Amino acid sequence: MMGHPTLRWGVIGTGLISSWFVGDLVLPREDKSAKHIIQAIGSSSKQKAEDFIRKFAPESTAATYGTYDAVYADPEVDIVYIGTPHAFHKQACLDAIAHGKHVLCEKPFTLNRREATEVFDAARKQGVFIMEALWTRFTPLCQKLQKVVHEEQLIGEVHRVFCDFGLQFDLESLPSSSRLKNVALGGGSLLDMGIYPITWGLLLLDDQIGEKAATPHVFSAQTISEEIDIATSMLLHYPESGRQGILTSSMKTKSDPIFARIEGSKGVITIEGPGTSMPSKFTLYPRDNDSGRKEYAFSHPGYGFYYEADAVAQDIAADKTQNSVMPWDETLRVLELMDGVRERGGARFPQDHVV
Repeated sequence: MMGHPTLRWGVIGTGLISSWFVGDLVLPREDKSAKHIIQAIGSSSKQKAEDFIRKFAPESTAATYGTYDAVYADPEVDIVYIGTPHAFHKQACLDAIAHGKHVLCEKPFTLNRREATEVFDAARKQGVFIMEALWTRFTPLCQKLQKVVHEEQLIGEVHRVFCDFGLQFDLESLPSSSRLKNVALGGGSLLDMGIYPITWGLLLLDDQIGEKAATPHVFSAQTISEEIDIATSMLLHYPESGRQGILTSSMKTKSDPIFARIEGSKGVITIEGPGTSMPSKFTLYPRDNDSGRKEYAFSHPGYGFYYEADAVAQDIAADKTQNSVMPWDETLRVLELMDGVRERGGARFPQDHVV
């Protein structure tokens, strides 16, 4: 591992997303650019933490704790990965930062832009690295697709992007405490799924991110049931270029495997995979040239969470506090967009109201 930085991870939360993350970090890989050590696991009980590490990282010697605070206080932990439900992200970030830990926090980073600003202010004062874990942006497919569209311009001028992320849930059978339908936990389709179509739309309609990106006009509508959005539709319109993005999310119907389509002056690209967050292939269809069809397929072990983890390790080793693929201002931009969608559509969280 010469030349590879080492990062010791403390993991907060033992749900599905944390299991994917930890499982990916312990996979043997030839292309790794960092060494990752699962140093500590924090859960609501020590037994849950022990069961988690035994199942997903059986060769790890990670410390197991029945509280999150013990992970923050562990001197052997360099960085905290936060995989808790959305509503707990803000406080977990602030607690980790207060202990001088670097942070990788699952998407959505917080429930709204105001909360994210508070967290970034704390990280800035403490001088620690922090990033929203929107792992899809770091996949080789996503990186290659942006080059094909923006640098190589293989479909010419982009006109429209369609993208959907839908999953079919039996919401009526879920308890009111479920994170999917509990408004106090940030339930609904937008923050859980809609953030991915928004991500694809922003990345493919513009070659810039964060504060350098163009600001689209956003039109939107939501279907509200029991205070949460079960479906959201968004239209992004870029006045200067005329480009449009039609982006949707739903908890009532499942997306087609081909979940996105990019239309340009010289051709079309479709993106597909088992989910909008997990792309596996994109296909280029040149206009008026059926023989020029080209498929770009990507395979890798596990899910691919290690790409963002490697990037974080490299940034921390270089004494950076932000990552260029997912900088703070990009997180704030996406949250502000979603804040506006919710304000217009009616999906409001208790945390939106400042006393």
